[in-house]
Amino acid sequence: MILAIVGPTAVGKTKLSIELAKLYNGEIINCDAMQIYKGLDIGTAKATKEEMQHIPHHLLSIKEVEEDYSVYDYQKDARACIDDIKARGKIPILVGGSGLYLKAALYDYEFMDESSTVCDYHDLSLEELNTRIESFESGIVYDLKNRQRMIRILQRLESGWMPAQSDFHLLYPDVLFIGLTTDRDVLYQNINKRFDQMIVPLIDEVKPFYLKGIESKALMTGIGYKELYSFFRNEKTLVEVVEECKKASRNYAKRQYTWFQNQMDISWFSVDYIDFSKTIQEVVQYIENQSL
Repeated sequence: MILAIVGPTAVGKTKLSIELAKLYNGEIINCDAMQIYKGLDIGTAKATKEEMQHIPHHLLSIKEVEEDYSVYDYQKDARACIDDIKARGKIPILVGGSGLYLKAALYDYEFMDESSTVCDYHDLSLEELNTRIESFESGIVYDLKNRQRMIRILQRLESGWMPAQSDFHLLYPDVLFIGLTTDRDVLYQNINKRFDQMIVPLIDEVKPFYLKGIESKALMTGIGYKELYSFFRNEKTLVEVVEECKKASRNYAKRQYTWFQNQMDISWFSVDYIDFSKTIQEVVQYIENQSL
């Protein structure tokens, strides 16, 4: 059995994954593109050692922020982790909100040669780039303000990098997709509250990168990191940055919902934040029923 826990940011995936790992002798494989990097802990809500409760975690903090790490790299690493964990008689539990990473790991997703890509799309506006990308119905989640990222996605799509959705097939027959959800207003409150709590330590986390002049892809992609660079340059106030980050996080959550609902056969569970044990019980009951 393989468990895949998905859902939007700030919904409670990490907490559920730890409890299921304890119950099912599992090991956790990170499926969050930003948590791959060392030093990006606060802004990515990376699990602390205390929260991990001695559960082995894989593909967490394995790269420096200056290093490139692609979905192709993740595919190879995640599949190797899955095979290793299963070979030791344990349960792989993939956890995170990066849907494309999850799909690359679990489905027969093949990469094509991109060397022939020559279009740079410099003449397209952000809106035009978005329209072109959406025409492929790929379900890729991306930052609508990240022009370079959008251009790269469009280049890949138009070179045949991503097959049609119907062409994907699961490589593993025993995967259970578990989605966590909640009322949108509750989720947005969680997002806003979490960012209010993290902003001070996040400034301490980001400033050393800024002072070193590091503007890597990882830092310029993650919500909370690129925005704080504007604050350090005195281009925006801290209040403006916080509100911008909250809005970006809410929009990201919307796109995550859309992606997961359209791309995978997921069983969704509404989170009980007052008594999270009830959510755990519901998920466990579902897993047990599927295992009969």
